[in-house]
Amino acid sequence: MDIIGKRYWFFGLSLLIIIPGLIALGLGGMKPGIDFTGGSLIEIQFDSGAAPEPQAVRQAVQAVVGEDVTVQSSGASGVLIKLKPIDEATQQEILASLTKDYGAVTVLQFESVGPAVGNEVAQRAAGAVALASIAIALYVTYAFRRVPNAFRFGVAAITSLVHDVLVLLGLEALLGLFLGWEADALFLTAVLTVIGFSVHDTIVVFDRIRENQTLHRRIPFETVVNHSIVQTLDRSINTTLTVLLTLFALALFGGATTRHFIVILLIGMFSGTYSSVFNAAAILVVWENRDWQRWFRRRPAQSSPS
Repeated sequence: MDIIGKRYWFFGLSLLIIIPGLIALGLGGMKPGIDFTGGSLIEIQFDSGAAPEPQAVRQAVQAVVGEDVTVQSSGASGVLIKLKPIDEATQQEILASLTKDYGAVTVLQFESVGPAVGNEVAQRAAGAVALASIAIALYVTYAFRRVPNAFRFGVAAITSLVHDVLVLLGLEALLGLFLGWEADALFLTAVLTVIGFSVHDTIVVFDRIRENQTLHRRIPFETVVNHSIVQTLDRSINTTLTVLLTLFALALFGGATTRHFIVILLIGMFSGTYSSVFNAAAILVVWENRDWQRWFRRRPAQSSPS
C-alpha cells in the first residue's frame, strides 16, 4: 500500500475540504454565540408536551424585547431562545407572553453573559489554542530529540493540528451560513479535544517511524515512513471507529443542546485521524526529499525523432 507515493492526492483532498470553509468564513458564516458576544439563553419546555413552531415563538419574544432573537427547537416540547442580555423582569415578561399564547411553560435553563465577559472569553480562546500549539510543538521536538531533524516532527505535528482547526472552523462557518448555527464555548471545547486527539494519533505514527528508522537504517526514509503508516493504520482506524460510532449515536439520539458539540467532535475526530495518517507523516517526506525544489522546475523538452 503506497500511501506516501500518493501524498499529493491526499494534500489535494484536504484543500478541497478546507477551501470551501475558508470561503464561508470570508462570507461571514462564522456566527459567534452569546458566550463570545454576550447575551442571554433561555431553554423552555412547554408543559403541553408539544412546542410551537420556532418562528411563532420568535415573534412572541420579539414583541416583548423589541429586537431580533434566535429560536431553535429542543426536542419535541422545548425551545432554545438566544437574545440580547436581559434581566429577570424581562424574562418573566417573556414567560408570561408564552404562557398566555401556548399554555404553561417550565424554564430548564437561563444564563446571561455580558459583552465584556464575551470579549474576554474570545481572547482566552485564541490564547488557549495558540498556547496549546506551542506547547505541543516543543514537546514533540523534545520527545524525538534523538532522531535526526527532530524539530521537523514538531512542525509536522503542528501543521496537522492547523489542518484540523481549519477544517473545524470551515465546518462551523458552513453550518452558520446555511443552518444558522452559532459558535459557543462548547465549540471551543470540541476544538481543543480534537487537537489533543489528533496530536495523540500523530505521535503514534511518528513513534513507529522513529522505531523503524533505528531498525532499518539503510532503507530510504520515504519507504520507512510508508511502512510505519501501514503498520499503524489498523490501530488508527479501529480506535477512531469506536469513538465515531459512539459520537454518531449521541448525535442521533442525544439532546438538541449537545448536538452541535457532538457534530463538531464527530467531524473533528475523523479529520484528526485523516491528517495524522495521510498528512503529518507525508510532510516529513516532503521536507526530507525537498520536494519543493521540483515543484517549479521546468521539464526538459523532449527531442523529436529524426
